[in-house]
Amino acid sequence: MKLTLKILKFTGKLIVGILILLFLSGMCYRLLSSKPVPPGKLVNVNGTNIHVRVEGEKTSLPTIIMEAGAHSNTDMLHWIAEGLKDKTRVIRYDRDGKWFSESSNSDHISPELYAHQLHKLLEKVGEKPPYILVGHSMGGPYSRIFRDLYPNEVEGIVFIDSSHPEQWKRLAQKELVPEGQAKLLKIGSILADLGILGIYNKTMGKAPYQGDGLPKELYGRSQLLTNYSGDVYRMFLRENEVTNDVLKRAGKAKALDSLPVLVFTATEQYKESQKEKYRKSGIDPEKQVQLWFDMQKELKELSSNGKQMIMNASHGTIITKKENADAINKEILLLAENTGKKN
Repeated sequence: MKLTLKILKFTGKLIVGILILLFLSGMCYRLLSSKPVPPGKLVNVNGTNIHVRVEGEKTSLPTIIMEAGAHSNTDMLHWIAEGLKDKTRVIRYDRDGKWFSESSNSDHISPELYAHQLHKLLEKVGEKPPYILVGHSMGGPYSRIFRDLYPNEVEGIVFIDSSHPEQWKRLAQKELVPEGQAKLLKIGSILADLGILGIYNKTMGKAPYQGDGLPKELYGRSQLLTNYSGDVYRMFLRENEVTNDVLKRAGKAKALDSLPVLVFTATEQYKESQKEKYRKSGIDPEKQVQLWFDMQKELKELSSNGKQMIMNASHGTIITKKENADAINKEILLLAENTGKKN
């Protein structure tokens, strides 16, 4: 019995010692490390610094405005921007509270806030319409809201495997961040704030490169920002709270009439592990893919001047692999040239 108590006391002291060591190491990491430098510039929009990247010379073609998806950032749009900036002006930015952009102090974030903020941002950096909006994933609904509020400034919309206003109603996934994942994100935010994630990354080695097609340095910057503090994790949770309102607002947007619309749809929506999980729950993953394709077709039919292209890619690699981005850029430039001729 005494031996057991000694072992328990020793184990307890060891655990406490390890926790103290982790805490002190984390604090040292937070004190000595510096926040990753944003690749673009921070522009004050109504008291909130928004991160924006302006590339390419202004030409006779419309300026391309790019909206990243949920949990995404300007780096994810790297190959799209790279392929367009030699032909016309390209603007990509991080929405309020995302990645390098600050969070506004508003207690209630309305779906229109982002569109108004983007409009003001464009004014602040000296941009003028016409614009072509390019949105990947949740960037699609944000683009629809912007066009609804500023219809005379938009001459085309490009949906890249875009979210649909009714996706939570029609698909098996009913929310952006499931409850279990939300709990992990909350834990991750605490560990990042304490510097534990950062020190773990330093001592145990950086997370392996995912090989999704983006340059390694971009992936490294994302890892550094994620480990620096819990802000990125809190952004995920905050975005989860407003996504439903954004989708509903996009669904109420006016008809696009004959506005030029391009829809790019990825064929690979689910990894094999996710397919197996669905099957075990009695859900047919192939039916889910068909539902997604149906909704993508509906996006094309928002306009009488819509065009849909199916791409052999996943939801992510449709933009992160250069060959996919090149194919998309070819169509975007053709759209831009056709709208430019009308002006």
